Amino acid sequence: MRKFDGLIVPADFELGVATSSWQIEGDVDGRGAANWDEFAAIPGKVIDGSTGEPACDHVNRLEEDLDLLTWLGVDTYRFSISWPRILPTGSGELSSEGLDFYDRLVEGLIERNITPVATLFHWDTPAEIEHQGGWENRDTAYKFANYARLMAAHFEGRIGQWATLNEPWCSAFLGYCAGYFAPGRTEPAVSLEAAYNLILGHGLAVNAMREVGATNIGIVLNIIPCLAQSPEMESETEHIDGMQNRIFLDLLAGKGVSTKTRESCKELTDWEFVREQDNAVLATAIDWVGENYYTVNRIAAPGASTIRSIGQDTAMFPACPQVSFAPRGELTDMGWEVVPEGLLLALQQINEALPGIPQWVCENGMALPDGLEDPRRIDYLKSHIEQAISARSHGFDVRGYFAWSLMDNLEWASGWTKKFGMIRVDPETGERTPKQSARWYRGLLASR
Repeated sequence: MRKFDGLIVPADFELGVATSSWQIEGDVDGRGAANWDEFAAIPGKVIDGSTGEPACDHVNRLEEDLDLLTWLGVDTYRFSISWPRILPTGSGELSSEGLDFYDRLVEGLIERNITPVATLFHWDTPAEIEHQGGWENRDTAYKFANYARLMAAHFEGRIGQWATLNEPWCSAFLGYCAGYFAPGRTEPAVSLEAAYNLILGHGLAVNAMREVGATNIGIVLNIIPCLAQSPEMESETEHIDGMQNRIFLDLLAGKGVSTKTRESCKELTDWEFVREQDNAVLATAIDWVGENYYTVNRIAAPGASTIRSIGQDTAMFPACPQVSFAPRGELTDMGWEVVPEGLLLALQQINEALPGIPQWVCENGMALPDGLEDPRRIDYLKSHIEQAISARSHGFDVRGYFAWSLMDNLEWASGWTKKFGMIRVDPETGERTPKQSARWYRGLLASR
């Protein structure tokens, strides 16, 4: 091992990059409609009016993007499979065109000695399934498991690592509680049911995939440490932690919905959708758990802060008391506080809930204004990789790190206004240009 810019990366610690299907693929005509296509078509839902076409035109520029991954020298590439590209209506007949695209992607990675890491659901629900209630509908969990089984069987032996869901908190609470993400519903009671059904779908999917021989299956969460800024805010902070983190960790740990969570949301729901017999499925053993880390939630008294941070709003937490989110110090372009040590807190919370399960940092990155020189992003990546590696000395089995993101892309409701990529993508021409951070990451990878 050699030191690079103060970093020493252990030989068994993998470094990669991550993307997601709706954000980069384009080629909308080559797949079924997704909930995000319908959401983006509503004026004002995506801030700059961007849609999923052409996004980064990744489907048509696949070889170019594979060559960029080779140039970077990554060990692994985490991508997501678009459910409606495989099953245009969410079930029924498989799309040969969709399968062909992902076959070319996976084979291209294998040929380049890059491990494919596939996420089955990164928020793009088939529109027809959304019309039937989406994740409010328990049947969606079973349809998702069927899709997962089909993918595991098709890619047998070719995927190095599987994730069922990406950040179920976002799907449930940004999509069904705050309406900030697709499908744009503002029904807190429904969001709780969606959260439950997402983890049910995860458990069913893991079992279905294992039945056809798949291995190395996990889930990716976005655990955000919730920090009370004064003693009198402890109960409010506990509630937000319950909605952000513990509801998912408890379900995965086989504890069901806790008494505290039931009590704190009793005015919204009677929890009749929770079934005790589901616990074994919800807590299906997993081979690894991922953490997408960007910041912390600092909880302060109402009116204590006027800073507007994307994703930090009381509307996003069912039955949320009146509080302020009070980030401080250096902020990213999303308004998120830069707190590298918060990554260690998140990994600790996961480890306490799900002890002994290998961990991966599946997303971590910084939104900055457009430009090819991005030394702040380099500092951000370096400090967080340091934290991920140092977590091992705390007894956490952290296996690797994925930078978010390979390239600038559609940042969901923020459209093209927020730039997370290490490679610049011109939204007009699609031209790819490595940024300073990409050259730095390439140097780090080469230093090993």
